[in-house]
Amino acid sequence: MTTRAGFIALIGEPNAGKSTLTNRMVGAKVSIVTHKVQTTRTRIRGVAMEGESQLVFVDTPGLFKPRRRLDRAMVAAAWGGASDADIIVLLIEAHRGMTDGVKRILDGLQDLPRGRKVALAINKIDRVKAEDLLALTQKMNEAYPFAETFMISAERGHGVDALRKWLAEQVPESPWLYPEDQIADLPMRMIAAEMTREKLTLRLHQELPYQLTVETEHWEEREDGSARIDQIIYVTRDGHKGIVLGKKGETIKSVSQASRAELEEFLGRKVHLFLQVKVRENWLEEAERYSEMGLEFKDGNA
Repeated sequence: MTTRAGFIALIGEPNAGKSTLTNRMVGAKVSIVTHKVQTTRTRIRGVAMEGESQLVFVDTPGLFKPRRRLDRAMVAAAWGGASDADIIVLLIEAHRGMTDGVKRILDGLQDLPRGRKVALAINKIDRVKAEDLLALTQKMNEAYPFAETFMISAERGHGVDALRKWLAEQVPESPWLYPEDQIADLPMRMIAAEMTREKLTLRLHQELPYQLTVETEHWEEREDGSARIDQIIYVTRDGHKGIVLGKKGETIKSVSQASRAELEEFLGRKVHLFLQVKVRENWLEEAERYSEMGLEFKDGNA
């Protein structure tokens, strides 16, 4: 039996659907999905099996014009993930087409090692007419020599099987890189923190864009099979603490309930989740926070 395995980097602008596609490919929720841009900070890897091939997805942060240290570190992580991968899939949104951001990514692709296989996946195809899709496909392929083009809806699953089958044929012959039943190489503590951060992002929308982070401080396996998880939500100002707690603690209570429910579903057992909010003014400038998010602090330098 010939087995294959390889790393696939999904790259694209923020909100292009990379996390949704990772989750669809893997068949489990390993990557945070929200309607806010730049929510994926770490290079989460999801593992999917297709026949005798093991596909390891590197879900990179969205590529955008960086302004702050955290932005710069995220963009460096995204290109780092792309240059390390066996195959790159550029994801673009059908209704937005070839934006300035997509043009910048196409320029960046020219700097990758020669012979690197890059596929194009046009996502959210249900939002445009067929003739517009064809015109966009032609325009993109004139701008860069893509190995293959796929038209997909990551949310609905259209076209995703064809993309996965193609990737399974393209990855190199290799022993599998992970045990067959392992879906993500992130420590469970980090996945748990990401789930809580997602719930906060969804709940707070515009109020606290990126000034918060979540850490799993303590994880205790109990004799009855349940787990006690203690997490700290770090914010940069006192005023933000009140926003996270909400009136009479309502916000943090609903976030805790939603996160606990999702953790229980993910782990398949009972979870006791305890959240605390702490002010840490300079967490965006602390090297330790970056390494916990899988980012390089030095990549954030101008």
